[in-house]
Amino acid sequence: MDGDQQRLLATMPLHAITSTYGEAGLRDRFAAEIASWPEADRLRMERALDLAARLHADDRRDREPYVNHLLRVAIRIMSHYGVHDADVVCAALLHDAVEDHPAELTGGAAEQPAALAVLAEQFGPRVAGLVGAVTNPPYAPDRDQDEQYREHVADSLRDNPWARIIKASDFTDNGAGLIHTTGPRLYRLAGKYAPLVPVLRELIARPDTPLDAAAKEHILAQLDRAADRFAALRGDGG
Repeated sequence: MDGDQQRLLATMPLHAITSTYGEAGLRDRFAAEIASWPEADRLRMERALDLAARLHADDRRDREPYVNHLLRVAIRIMSHYGVHDADVVCAALLHDAVEDHPAELTGGAAEQPAALAVLAEQFGPRVAGLVGAVTNPPYAPDRDQDEQYREHVADSLRDNPWARIIKASDFTDNGAGLIHTTGPRLYRLAGKYAPLVPVLRELIARPDTPLDAAAKEHILAQLDRAADRFAALRGDGG
């Protein structure tokens, strides 16, 4: 990647990088974001990306490799939110690993606690704790899954300010990604995500959320845009 392309990638929206350059472009942007970090942190984040890419190698989100979503979540936290914390970036890259691939993480056992223990051993207990906070537990079959999802997000993030940042980036990427989704799934996801917007707004605006005022305003504006998009898809009046 030459200097001109580096400068271009540094200014492009993340979904524009995805549509123009694909996974390679997102990886280049990620490498540029961490290039100035201490070597130990940089190597640990690269290991987290390697593990995430292996675990999700066969996964896809609509028309793209799933790792693109993980890269955007991590890059957004660094570039848009101004977070300079390797634990948070590692957890962002691995935020779906335990929920989606516990058996692959443990080499056999599919239980989430065992998978989180593997992450704690490889990346430290803080990374595992952050991943655990944004991991949906197994759903009770006799209850509405979307309701359980929203309850879990509110409960798990209430006392974990750093995990709120990961969830905000994940939610932003999911909300923005709806424009690339078609069919009945589009409307189902809008119904799932729309009620979570006020929950995340309240959590991000809290004084203990470890972001500066500009980053909080950026996230709140994105949540407002997501709410408008969800309302349009659901045909809400107003």
